Amino acid sequence: MATLLLFRDDAYRTETPAVVTALTPEGGIVVDRTVFYASAGGQPGDRGTLLRADGREIAVETAIYGPSKVDVVHVPSPGAELPELGEAVVLRLDWATRHKRMRMHTALHLLSVALPFPVTGGSIGEEESRLDFDIPDAGLDKEAITAKLAAMIATGGRVTERWISDDELLANPGLVKTMSVKPPMGTGKVRLVEIEGLDLQPCGGTHVRSLDEIGAVQVTKIEKKGQQNRRVRLAWA
Repeated sequence: MATLLLFRDDAYRTETPAVVTALTPEGGIVVDRTVFYASAGGQPGDRGTLLRADGREIAVETAIYGPSKVDVVHVPSPGAELPELGEAVVLRLDWATRHKRMRMHTALHLLSVALPFPVTGGSIGEEESRLDFDIPDAGLDKEAITAKLAAMIATGGRVTERWISDDELLANPGLVKTMSVKPPMGTGKVRLVEIEGLDLQPCGGTHVRSLDEIGAVQVTKIEKKGQQNRRVRLAWA
């Protein structure tokens, strides 16, 4: 049975009751619903705790998709005593970490606006993130890009999501900026993330609701990773 992905409808939900539906041979825990984002698209899986019915807590180190790609496996700390099949539990996020990743992820969307080139890769962290761009000519200026980001963040634009069909996305290939990671397709519909007046692109990750939440960021380093590949690193200012 597929895990219900509550984070897709509400990235601000920090906990949920759930029922254990499977235990993997590797010691992972599958539940019927989750607020934990499963590692994908450069965004790490969430960590937090799983509260058992008797009050004992299991630390969850990350969340990943299972082989079927429809269930989320919660990976506990090594040696943790696992819950029983069918047990009612409560999942709680490490919210401070998740919110930083949400802010960073949204800032990376803005970076793809400041640098309108194809994206070849990326990674999201709590303190530093990066995007790789297919840029034929160098000459990028850290301060100039930082200033562009600050100006966009200052607009306080709303960040919203909506769904379109796979066919609609295929008919509008210009929406896709990433070359290395395919948009989250295959279920018949794709989620678009829109930053008011600035950006619209398919993305399955978690984002803040307003650019005000991002705070100050800065481009810390620009690296050459190939003849036409530039890695741009972003951190809190």
